[in-house]
Amino acid sequence: MGDNKNIFLYPVSLIYGLITGIRNFLYNTGVLPSVEFHIPVICVGNITVGGTGKTPHTEYLADLLRKNFKVATLSRGYKRKTRDFRIATSTSRVSEIGDEPMQIFRKYPDVLVTVDRNRVKGVKNILLASSETEVVILDDA
Repeated sequence: MGDNKNIFLYPVSLIYGLITGIRNFLYNTGVLPSVEFHIPVICVGNITVGGTGKTPHTEYLADLLRKNFKVATLSRGYKRKTRDFRIATSTSRVSEIGDEPMQIFRKYPDVLVTVDRNRVKGVKNILLASSETEVVILDDA
């Protein structure tokens, strides 16, 4: 069974590699714009959706970094009912920010927990809302 999977996945991996190579080339040559910020932005993610430990890893990094830095997290807020930028507060609901951002907020109240569908806009909004932020962690980037 394992060999059959490899036979099927090999062509898929070639296509994925080609698409990734083209994408990287477009960013490297400036055809697609790249955005930089004056603070570190750490991206936690992979190509697998759900259940691979991205949020626990984000929590680990937030816990580690919050001891020495002002940390913010940014998530898309999977399954939330809102679409705009949100900062988690004590009155936030899961339907507004998503279950994983709520989990992070409850565990680490000193970490600024935010959600936005657009990562660039989200980081910009974090910096506007909390100019003392020193590092942003993107959950499921």
